[in-house]
Amino acid sequence: MFEQAFKSIDDVLWKEAGCGSELDYTEQTSWLLFLKYLDGLEQDLADQAALEGRTYSYILDEPYRWEAWASPKDALGKLDYNDAMTGDDLRDFVNQKLFPYLHGFRQRATGPNTIEYKIGEIFGEIKNKIQSGYNMREIIDHIDELRFRSQAEKHELSHLYEAKIRNMGNAGRNGGEYYTPRPLIRAMVQVVRPQIGETIYDGTVGSAGFLCEAYDYLKATNPDLTTAQDRTLQERTFYGKEKKSLAYVIAIMNMILHGIEAPNILHTNTLTENLADVQEKDRYDVVLANPPFGGKERKEVQQNFSIRTGETAFLFLQHFIKMLRAGGRGGVVIKNTFLSNGDNASVSLRKQLLESCNLHTVLDCPSGTFQGAGVKTVVLFFEKGAPTRRIWYYQLDPGRNLGKTNPLDDADLVEFAVLQKTFADSLKSWSVDAADIDPTTRDLSVKNPDGGDEIVHRSPREIMDEIAALDAESAEVLARIGALL
Repeated sequence: MFEQAFKSIDDVLWKEAGCGSELDYTEQTSWLLFLKYLDGLEQDLADQAALEGRTYSYILDEPYRWEAWASPKDALGKLDYNDAMTGDDLRDFVNQKLFPYLHGFRQRATGPNTIEYKIGEIFGEIKNKIQSGYNMREIIDHIDELRFRSQAEKHELSHLYEAKIRNMGNAGRNGGEYYTPRPLIRAMVQVVRPQIGETIYDGTVGSAGFLCEAYDYLKATNPDLTTAQDRTLQERTFYGKEKKSLAYVIAIMNMILHGIEAPNILHTNTLTENLADVQEKDRYDVVLANPPFGGKERKEVQQNFSIRTGETAFLFLQHFIKMLRAGGRGGVVIKNTFLSNGDNASVSLRKQLLESCNLHTVLDCPSGTFQGAGVKTVVLFFEKGAPTRRIWYYQLDPGRNLGKTNPLDDADLVEFAVLQKTFADSLKSWSVDAADIDPTTRDLSVKNPDGGDEIVHRSPREIMDEIAALDAESAEVLARIGALL
């Protein structure tokens, strides 16, 4: 229904000097989609108020509503070309009037969970990169063809938007920052098994893939929702935080298209929160997340954590453990070197995880799971409140090399999901008693006793010593050759 409109928008953006990548295409499509969605939402609310004999108070003043500046209509409901701005007039209105007006909502909003606050956040962070007002006119006309009114329309739009996010994730070396493969997320949600009435949190929300898939899971496993349960899903279930402006905008739009009308996503640096200040009311029942790999945080941010390290993912893991309620469940993606690194921070964090949580499952993901990330990952599944007694490992082997044209799919994870329910042993899965884990190193390396080669991750010191030994050997050989000349 709408696929051609999305393709046409990308074709126009390709001609724009200010839009050079899939990231730009998604960003510019997102802010226009958001305003189109907001227009439809306000029309629905106004219609509902009229039926109830009330007067609806619009969020946006009349000159800044979609129907006024983007798509004014004539008596027949067609675009009124006499009133519709284009060229420099349109570009200047957007840059000099529309964006400053929308950014002002941040100061005028009554709280961070309101739609007004999100409008202010979005339009205070992103910039219009469509430099040609004529191109903008063409894009707006395509956006205006899209409809958000029915669930079928939202469903199709959400799939198309997910495809844009996937393409954006594949566009560069930081793909994993924006896009976690949906089959992996769905498997993680199945293991954690969220329930209606529980709160679900992602402190590195990215494009909100975890929250959207958890929403879809809860809708699918509860087909006969009551009005009260639906309101709970809408307002008091999904929570996220995101530092980066583009990801924040995409997360909001993605959740809206999946059916969550006012997402509880905060635009903030999660790691600046002091863990000592976390109270019981701040905690959640479920954590699902894929923190960024290889990031570094400033010394002052590290002061917020009991285990201080510059490795961003390790700080996030501490945060997630702290943010879980007693009995809460977590599923977190992390670099596989976390399992074996010998530095003090890694050992201390493994000790904290094993002693404060029941780390019951480790899913070892193959190379190529994350496009462009260049690292191998594992997924840690744990429950807070009791120490680890036994860890079940599963070594995922799809039987092929994963890549951009051959990504992970749902079928690859079927066996994992089935075996994990009973922690069954197989050629790819095995269990380790906590009592058998080295109490000094707390090494959790993936070592398959039956189904494959043992995977040993050497320490940086061991690697450097070997390099030095090989260099000395080479120097000796060269000296001997030199003596013969």
